[in-house]
Amino acid sequence: MMRKIGSGVKWFFSNPTCVFCLGMVIVLLATSLEVFRGRNTNYFDYQDSTRMFWEGLSPYNMEYAQAHSIYFLYSPVFSVIFAPIFFLPWWLGPYVWNVGNYCLFTLAIKSLPQQLDRYKHWIFLFLLSVVLQTIFCYQHNIIVAYIYIFSFILLERNKPFWAVLLIMVSATTKVYGAAELAILFCYPKVWRNLGYAALCGAVLLLLPALNTAFDNVFVLYQEMFDMIASHHSDSDFIGILFARGLKPFLLPNYRIVQMVVFALLGIAFFARYKRWKELNFRIQALAVLTGFMILFSDCPETHTYIIALPFYAMAFWLQPRRTWLDWTLFWSLVVNFCILPTDILCPAWLHDYIHQTFWIDVYTYFFCWLRIIWWAVGPDRRPKVESYE
Repeated sequence: MMRKIGSGVKWFFSNPTCVFCLGMVIVLLATSLEVFRGRNTNYFDYQDSTRMFWEGLSPYNMEYAQAHSIYFLYSPVFSVIFAPIFFLPWWLGPYVWNVGNYCLFTLAIKSLPQQLDRYKHWIFLFLLSVVLQTIFCYQHNIIVAYIYIFSFILLERNKPFWAVLLIMVSATTKVYGAAELAILFCYPKVWRNLGYAALCGAVLLLLPALNTAFDNVFVLYQEMFDMIASHHSDSDFIGILFARGLKPFLLPNYRIVQMVVFALLGIAFFARYKRWKELNFRIQALAVLTGFMILFSDCPETHTYIIALPFYAMAFWLQPRRTWLDWTLFWSLVVNFCILPTDILCPAWLHDYIHQTFWIDVYTYFFCWLRIIWWAVGPDRRPKVESYE
């Protein structure tokens, strides 16, 4: 009997359709729970800020932050793009947001280059818990994640304009997205593609001018930058700058740390220019880039790692030889990012105790990140796989 149950569970989780449907059921249940309890805080933030924007009011001030217990750190472009969802009935908008994001993320993983065909399901299964955590909180990070993936896919398919347009949509709504422009150096006609970025960015930044309720809508951008510059918290965020044992040295000098690490990564990236045509290297470069963005950010949360984890998973599965160290780090990520933060699998108090006492989650991903850097810039013992013309 137990053997049959075990075989049934194995079959279920080995079937992509079953796993997708399980995730969809959880998305619908989680969305319904939050809608009926009126606790979808992040969605209310998007909704209220969009309403204020179209009424000619600014959400980039302390009055808004105090009223909503959260800073609004998205650009006016976000309020334009979010408008179609905002005008939906109050109860329908959250479903469109969550179901749409879940389906688009699933499509992004399914559309990965054919070299990852054997691993797409396992990548999605690895990410499913983190995706559901993000969706439960109505996070914007999942959008950044699948835009990164879709842009990478479009670049691999030699469709640079559409890739750059997506990158700039992300960049002009929240700053994380702009970092992906660095990967353009790995593809042909980099200056043309950067020109596309400048053109698309200019058009997108002009979109808020459609709102005639403002005499000068561009004042909002200055207010937004001022708000980002003054944004701070007494809490410890989930990044290496705040990690136990490192915080006293890193956090007081976090801008210097960020610039030095970024400069070293840039030197290593350009030093390995001969590998730019390798699919493995391009994925590893994105894994390093997104990992740097999260680990060394001054305000990352557990949900934010959804931006970096897909590229870690791709880099992991494309490794021709995975050592005991790689598997140890992989399963540590599963425990610390997929199981412990999921309330239904682990009590919140236990996760908080483990994280706040040992910071195993941050250190685990930090060592995974260092491992990817070694794969990218270490001795070249990997097969060279190219996927663009």
